[in-house]
Amino acid sequence: MRSDIEIANSAKMEKISHIAHKIGIGEDEIELYGSNKAKLSTGLLKRIENNSDGNLILVSAMTPTPLGEGKSTTTVGLVDALWKLGKKTIGTLREPSLGPVFGLKGGAAGGGFAQVNPMVDLNLHFTGDLHAITCANNLISACIDNHIYQGNELGIDPKRIVWQRCMDLNDRALRNVIVGLGAPTDGVVRPERFNITVASEIMAILCLARDIDDLRSRVDRLIIGYTYDRKQVTVKDLGITGSVLVVLKDAMKPNLVQTLENNPVLVHGGPFANIAHGCNSIIATKAALKLADYVVTEAGFGADLGAEKFLDIKCRVAGVKPSAVVIVATIKALKYHGKVKVQDVQKENVEAMMQGLANLEKHIDTIKQFNLPYVISLNRFSSDTPWEINQLLEWANNNNHPLAISEVWAKGGEGGIDLAKKVLEACDKNQTYEPLYTLDESVKEKIQKIAYTCYGANKVVFTDEAEKVIKQVKNTDYQNFYICMAKTPLSLTDNPKLVGAPKGFTVTIREIRISAGAQFLVCLTGDVMTMPGLPKKPNAIKIDIDNNYEIYNLS
Repeated sequence: MRSDIEIANSAKMEKISHIAHKIGIGEDEIELYGSNKAKLSTGLLKRIENNSDGNLILVSAMTPTPLGEGKSTTTVGLVDALWKLGKKTIGTLREPSLGPVFGLKGGAAGGGFAQVNPMVDLNLHFTGDLHAITCANNLISACIDNHIYQGNELGIDPKRIVWQRCMDLNDRALRNVIVGLGAPTDGVVRPERFNITVASEIMAILCLARDIDDLRSRVDRLIIGYTYDRKQVTVKDLGITGSVLVVLKDAMKPNLVQTLENNPVLVHGGPFANIAHGCNSIIATKAALKLADYVVTEAGFGADLGAEKFLDIKCRVAGVKPSAVVIVATIKALKYHGKVKVQDVQKENVEAMMQGLANLEKHIDTIKQFNLPYVISLNRFSSDTPWEINQLLEWANNNNHPLAISEVWAKGGEGGIDLAKKVLEACDKNQTYEPLYTLDESVKEKIQKIAYTCYGANKVVFTDEAEKVIKQVKNTDYQNFYICMAKTPLSLTDNPKLVGAPKGFTVTIREIRISAGAQFLVCLTGDVMTMPGLPKKPNAIKIDIDNNYEIYNLS
């Protein structure tokens, strides 16, 4: 079997203007980045704003494993399958981060014959959006340090600066650093920490903003630190909101690309789901809904993280209602959550598979809590045995779980026809979507609802540091913010080593950060990091390029 990059490179791409025409976009309504990618113009966004909305389909998954479950692959394959059924469909995805590309996880363009093209561009610099977000974030940091150096008119306490620099790479050495060392003219010496770009608040607000005016308000509200008498200081106080918006001018516009089968996909924004809210931009999703009858989008990791944030945060901010949810599962992942070691998951083991179903059932239950219809998508692998598949189908039938076997990785859209038909049936069902919590509940009540309902915890404890922030926000507007949980994606608990569906566990909220621009409280649990590190053997070791500028081993 050819590699993902070989399959992508051999696919014939249509001019992006042809893809745009397919969904009713004129050539003068896109801004070309070469012949195979483009940005949607602000004029187009204005023209379609009064169009009726199509159906919104969310792709989520069971708890991820080191094996990869194929959520993006399923999303892309479902787009192609729906087109084969004559449904005008657009996919909306997040932009890949260079951290995972050169780290452990790899790219995020799908896989096999269900990919987004140009795959290489998408996984690398693409149209420069993530670079712009990094620059905007670090412009704020530079202006903070310069303000202090130039006399500190605002009285910013260097020890109470909460704004952090960022970079779109995994680099553990930047988690805790000192800036300002050297001569007196080199600035004020102070501690600093870096986030990975996709965990930055600039990324979050770009993806949550409805338009340029909304983004301006969000940038204004960004808290950068506190004065010596503990008063908040914002970007608006620094007077640099306009410059930040200038840097983000083009990054605000969604990017149009295509699947290997030449169907439209909007790729825009890329917040991590284990740290931030894990969904592509509202601007891209709403544009797709105005242009298509069906929109297929994904939210990072399992239903406990990305889907919960999609349904509790993004849908409410955007004012949209999903029609159905796809929950991706694999037999290998089920066996892994049935306590089988990674090296043994390709061996037939029905008993372990059935035990691992507890994890999938927990994610199904989470989606049910939002009153939404769902379809299980079994991403089929060559190692799956007939006996395992039959037992899984029997389980689904006995428990009234709609399940489709997906072979989009090997067959493209044709391998997703059954899945597409079942998703269309789900979209036709009556649904009464409602969020998990109301915004006027207390901070603790909102956190507890997520932990109890989505994770299965029976207790939530708060450190003294977290309690201080809860006390700080009480009786303020921050009290009514959304909750954005930062948790390991590898377990339903805050301990990445606990697989399956543990019972009777405790979730510890060790820190709470106020994201005033995004209007959510980031609750850090366990040992989750906002700047990941590289593994012992990162992908950076194997990725290469030849004299003809052909790139190898990018996946």
